[in-house]
Amino acid sequence: MGREGKTKNQKRARAAAQQRAQDQFANVPHSFVFHRGRVGRSLQQLILDVRRVMEPFTASTLQVRKKNSLKDFVAVAGPLGVTHFLVFTKSPTNVNFKLVRLPGGPTLTFKVTQYSLIKDVVSSLKHHRMHEQQFTHHPLLVLNSFGLQQMHVKLMATMFQNMFPSINVHKVNLNAIKRCLLISYNADTQLLDFRHYSLKVVPVGASKGLKKLLQEKFPNMSRLEDISELLAKDINLSESEAEQDGTHNILELPQAYAGRGNMKAQQSAVRLTEIGPRMTLQLIKVEEGLSQGNVLYHSFILKTEEQLQVALARREERLRLKAERRCRQEADVQRKEAQREAHRKQSLAGIKRKQQQQGEDGDSGAEDPGMPEDQDPADQSDDDVEYYRQEVGEEPDQDLFPKSAKRKHGPQRSPQPSKRLRTSQAGGQPASPQPGRASRKVKHRRLPGQQQRGERSPREPGISQRPGQQKDPRSPKAHRRQEGARSLKPKGPTQQGTKRGLRVPGSKFKGPGKPGLQRKQAARGKGVLQRPRAPKKGWH
Repeated sequence: MGREGKTKNQKRARAAAQQRAQDQFANVPHSFVFHRGRVGRSLQQLILDVRRVMEPFTASTLQVRKKNSLKDFVAVAGPLGVTHFLVFTKSPTNVNFKLVRLPGGPTLTFKVTQYSLIKDVVSSLKHHRMHEQQFTHHPLLVLNSFGLQQMHVKLMATMFQNMFPSINVHKVNLNAIKRCLLISYNADTQLLDFRHYSLKVVPVGASKGLKKLLQEKFPNMSRLEDISELLAKDINLSESEAEQDGTHNILELPQAYAGRGNMKAQQSAVRLTEIGPRMTLQLIKVEEGLSQGNVLYHSFILKTEEQLQVALARREERLRLKAERRCRQEADVQRKEAQREAHRKQSLAGIKRKQQQQGEDGDSGAEDPGMPEDQDPADQSDDDVEYYRQEVGEEPDQDLFPKSAKRKHGPQRSPQPSKRLRTSQAGGQPASPQPGRASRKVKHRRLPGQQQRGERSPREPGISQRPGQQKDPRSPKAHRRQEGARSLKPKGPTQQGTKRGLRVPGSKFKGPGKPGLQRKQAARGKGVLQRPRAPKKGWH
């Protein structure tokens, strides 16, 4: 029971600590450091170094794209609790730095006259002191020479103070202060020096040899006769280790500080080591809003009171026109929405009325009923043939409408073709067909004087059937022979004096065999087989 209760208490305490941390993190100012436009490699590295200065309350891995505008950053700044923008831009002549306060401004524009990166500052030191634990807490801000009564100087001091969380001197934990940011203003040159330091606290009152022992750095004692010489004298120490301490950096610690010898109510020395970056800034102008308001201060352009009034009136007129355009656009949008809604209602009413009319007419409301089931496809094909005749003016090919060549059956006749029945009388009269029987293969008896089907007449050998000649309507083969006979028309001219319209090819005809043989066959009255072609207009 005790262990379970302890576990519950630990979970509750941990949850309460996380809630307090989240509340504290949300109440402190946050910042975005990015650039606008095209910048060089050195300026990009300077942006990363400034992000290191602003940690941990900044977006260290902020990704900026070319198509991102300032409105995009403003849109995401509200949900994320961002209060300041640090924007770097580059022109052909200089580098500019803008400090923006969200959400309503103001905007301070500085000119970066000089800057140095972290790597340049660290490389110039013999012993630098910088580690990742220093960036887990925000730096201590120190402002120098900002006590002037000028308006732009006070505004700069307020902007810099609001960039970092405020410190309560009675409740602050000294171990959380690892870095220091110094901004110094020179009233004569009107320049600001931006410096970043690493903070170190060492005990005072002990010899340098003893300090080295406390720091677990054992000096070389081969030349000493007694250990007292190491504690009493400063020997065998390099010049870089012999740092001068005085009244300017010695103080009494109100709390125990991290490090050996830093006890409460004991004197210790505070030492600063620069870790970069460095910047020298010059204030150019102060604007209202987010880089689009009235210019409150300009270091190069001075305007009279009349000029300021004229500029203010011009700006108010521009804002008034902008508001009118916005109202007009909103009214147009509402009017178009109303028209679209009315049109939609009218369309729905028309569709409903049409459906009611179709229901009264007995229509099922189908979109496309298609061809009726009881309609013969041959009839539709015949309609296509008739339409082709009327539009083109000639007969279509058989391959174009193949179903039109088939014989149409009446509603009372059988769809199967009828066959010629066997004749049983000598006079050639066909016998009456038996009801209910339909034979597909029926042999015909040849009567005296009757021509067998498929044989040529000896009187008229090879003569093609004329269109007006009668055929047996009951035989489909006869119908096909008649259609095929119509297509046996040669391409050449017709010879004069031939028997019963015999077609003789001309000299340009390219048919099978030799031309001389074709002429001999035509003279003997034998038909020449030709390539079938479509019947011309007027044969039917």
